[in-house]
Amino acid sequence: MIGLALQEGHELVTEAEESDTIVVNTCSFIGEAKKESIDAILQMAEIKKKSGQKLVVTGCLAQRYSKELESEMPEVDSFLGTADFAQIKSALSPVSDVVQIKRNLVSHELRYLANYDLPRVNSMPKHTAYLKIAEGCDNACAFCIIPKLRGKQRSRPIHDIVREAERLAGSGVVEVSLIAQDLTAYGHDLPGKPTLAQLLSALHEVKGLKWVRCMYAYPRSLSKELMEALSMGGNILPYLDIPVQHGSDKVLRRMRRGKDQGKLTELLLELRARIPNLILRSTVMVGFPGEDEQDFEKLMAFVSAIQFERLGVFKYSDEEGTAAFELDARVPYRVKKSRFDKLMRLQRRIHKAKLKSMIGQVHEAIVEGPSEEHPLLLKGRLWSQAPDIDGVTYLSSERPLTPGQLVRVRIDSAHDYDLAGEVIEPNEI
Repeated sequence: MIGLALQEGHELVTEAEESDTIVVNTCSFIGEAKKESIDAILQMAEIKKKSGQKLVVTGCLAQRYSKELESEMPEVDSFLGTADFAQIKSALSPVSDVVQIKRNLVSHELRYLANYDLPRVNSMPKHTAYLKIAEGCDNACAFCIIPKLRGKQRSRPIHDIVREAERLAGSGVVEVSLIAQDLTAYGHDLPGKPTLAQLLSALHEVKGLKWVRCMYAYPRSLSKELMEALSMGGNILPYLDIPVQHGSDKVLRRMRRGKDQGKLTELLLELRARIPNLILRSTVMVGFPGEDEQDFEKLMAFVSAIQFERLGVFKYSDEEGTAAFELDARVPYRVKKSRFDKLMRLQRRIHKAKLKSMIGQVHEAIVEGPSEEHPLLLKGRLWSQAPDIDGVTYLSSERPLTPGQLVRVRIDSAHDYDLAGEVIEPNEI
């Protein structure tokens, strides 16, 4: 949307009060995200009252509740859904043209797919970027509203993704994180059925691209070919984000997650055996309808057995429009919260132990910039730390370093989620 706006001659400003149009991009995946989105809209509406800007609401909340929002939020000038962001040009028309433009621009034909030709502005630090390789999802997880908000799987051709990766690398990006609602289903909807493994092989050849990371990999489609691709080295990182959701057969079946716990454990252990130095990131859910204490203890045992390097925990959110919304045996919030806290304490111990085991080791890291917490140190990330979600590594160095620079770091201390180390010269290794 920013790229399209700039192409039309608009200017991006950092303060809402200075703008002619405020755009709020929303989420409605879980209850907390909906509340945060609505709070943001109302906050921007207050600014609009004082300064008279246009207010545009985009994304999943608009897609899901367009009619309700149109009725209940007259202060919003335009609504755009998840497949409508190219319509931002219309929504940014001058206020004098508003009477000619329909407020509700949300389309329920969820077929649009961005490609290389769409102008793009990287909203991340200039050395790192997300690279979306597909849109939509063909799975039917009982708790998930995303297929209804994003539509069926729509993959971009390999050559189109590679062109964007080359453009990003040419602009100074050295790290890309591949994203989609279901990364491992990539290509099954395209002629010839290209695979994620083939895409990784193509990205392996992109000059200037140092790190390629895979996020959001559904476990059902993890092939031997993909395991080999993740082992190829070079710029392909042995990092895999694979949400498993639970460790109880009963709960997995109610979730419609396909694989049972035994097969899931088998798969994860095979990944560890076949991919050297693999970093496994996952997410699990507590409090799904029907989850009893025995199910939760199975989840705890599963997490203890697999020893994920990274783990996010969600409390089940009751979402209308999902299959889980109709299920019985609701888990009280206090029980969900208690299970969440207990599992997070377990994972904190696992994570801290894994980080402590790294003390004395040398790893490649990327420099992020000055540290806000430690004025004498720089902030960076090891190759095993994804942007925003995996913690950071604080760097001490006797030489000046610049953001985006790759360095070798000897780890000298570890905390619950972060590390600290000294940047070393190659001949010190």
